[in-house]
Parts: sequence; structure tokens; C-alpha cells
Amino acid sequence: MKKYIKLLILLFVICIAGFVAYHYLNTKVKFNSTYVNGNLSGNLYNAGLFCESNGEIFFSNPNDNGRLYAMNVDGSNVHKLCNDSVMYINADKNFIYYVRNNTNNITSTMFFAYDKNSLCRIKRTGGKAFILDKEPCIYASLIGNYIYYLHYDTKTATTLYRVKIDGTEKKQVYNHYLFTCNASGQYFYYNNPDNGQLFRYDTASQTQSLFYDCNCYKPVVMDENNIFYMDVDQNNAIVHVNVNNPNPVVLTEGNIEHFNVYGSKIFYQRGGDDAALCMVKDDGTGFKELAKGEYSSINVTSQYVYFTDFSSNKVYYTSISNPGDIKPFN
Repeated sequence: MKKYIKLLILLFVICIAGFVAYHYLNTKVKFNSTYVNGNLSGNLYNAGLFCESNGEIFFSNPNDNGRLYAMNVDGSNVHKLCNDSVMYINADKNFIYYVRNNTNNITSTMFFAYDKNSLCRIKRTGGKAFILDKEPCIYASLIGNYIYYLHYDTKTATTLYRVKIDGTEKKQVYNHYLFTCNASGQYFYYNNPDNGQLFRYDTASQTQSLFYDCNCYKPVVMDENNIFYMDVDQNNAIVHVNVNNPNPVVLTEGNIEHFNVYGSKIFYQRGGDDAALCMVKDDGTGFKELAKGEYSSINVTSQYVYFTDFSSNKVYYTSISNPGDIKPFN
């Protein structure tokens, strides 16, 4: 009888040890060895609904209430990863990071309707999400092993925060609002909300410096030399400048509402009475009107441009290499 009890105790200990080991291996966070950036700058400015990473595209599925899905780059092998409605998607080789957008995604099966706009991490294969910040968050951007994002609480309103990808070291970086979308290596670039000057923030030293003197909005810095931005002094026309030879070139007319850059092409929404989704090359040539009407959330991948009809919320796409044939994203 005593031997039987000892055997049961031994089996119980082995089971507990196995469970602990399994839980540890499945929850252990693998850190990045470089300053990996989680998504394209233009995508994050446009709500980060699509994110291409290591041969996969993670996206907010408009046909399933914005829930997190994955697919191959060519659009095949579509599958759901979790039931969260998502935006500001970032990814590295191990995880996906996103902001929940569950405000309008509450079902009768949810016992508690909390953490509706929290910052989350999930495995690339899906599963249960780990909450990095339970407070309302927006504009999340992965830089190395930290997420920089805008955090809201009732005491300080909207301020710039960062948190390590394992959920530790959460802290306020600035006590005001800054876009962190334009990340490049260890840096992110942002327009000063007071005067539009372009600043660069070094996440390694946690210092900032003036990068280019202009009055810009939502700048996109490519290869640390070429800057694309909406010029506030020119009614938000898109301007290109190379910091090594500062000679700003106006690429579009004014009244631009959103834009995204991929390779040598710029996709943008023209506002006003003649509203349309348009494209122009980065030297100002090759203008093309793609679709009449108001569109938002212009996201790009290596093969397609995705955009949302403002009135119907339907998502459409067209080819990056030969834009113009507009199709509904189903």
C-alpha cells in the first residue's frame, strides 16, 4: 500500500513538473537580436491593418469584424488566428503584436467585456493573447524588443509609452502625443506637434534631436536620407527631400488626406470635391487616378495595395506592380 501511494505521489510530481515545463516553454518570450521594425511606416499611419512578415501577411479581416487572420503573400491559405478585432499590427519572427479593437466586437459568450483596446502579443500561429498594456492604446510600433505606443488613462490622457515585448519595463516616455509609426532600425521619426519640425528619437540612448527643419505631418523617412511628408505650409501636398541635398520637390497638389510609400510609388487619397485614390512616382511623374471617391486605411504589401471605402467600409485592393484593376477583398 505504501509503495502504491509513493508511486502515485511520484506520478503526480512528474505531471506537475511536465505541466510547468510545458507552460514555461510555451510562454517564454524569445527576444530579438536586432532592432527589427514591426511594420511599414505608411501602414501604421493608416491603422496598421495589414502586415507582411517572413512570407506571411497578418491582417484585420473586414469580412469577419476585423478579426486577426493570416495568409500567404499571394492571398492563399487564409486562416483565423484569434477572435480579437485588431489594428496597428506588428510582427517579428516569433510573435504578432497588435491593439485590440473590440469595442464593437462584444458577443454573448464574453463573460467580461474588459481590455477592449489593450496592447497584446500572440504567437504567429495564433492562440491566446498576452496583454502588454490593458489600458486603451493606439499607434503601436515594434522597435527591437520594445513597443512604442500611445497610452490613454484618465490621469494623464494620451501620452507616449513603451513596454518590453515580455510585458515588463512599461513606462511613460513623454507626457504628450507623438506618432511613433515611422521606425527605422533603432530610430523613429516624428513631426513636432507644435511646429511640424521633423525630429529623430534614438531608442538606444533615449534621446531626440532635430532631423530636418520643415513644417511636416506624418513623415516617412526612407534609408535615413529620403523624406516624404505632407507639407502643412502647402495645404498638405506631398513633398520629397533628400537630406544630403536639401531641395524639396512637391510631388502632388494639396489637400492630401492619407498616403503610403512602397518602393518608388506613392499611393494617396486626394480630398475635396474631386476626391480620389491616386498614385504618383517618387520623382513626381507617372500620376494615375486609381478610384474616384473617399478612401482610407491605405495599406501596402509586396504585391498589393489595400484600401477602405469610407462610406461602405468595404476593402478593395489592386496590384502594386500594375495598379489600376480594382477588386473587392473577399
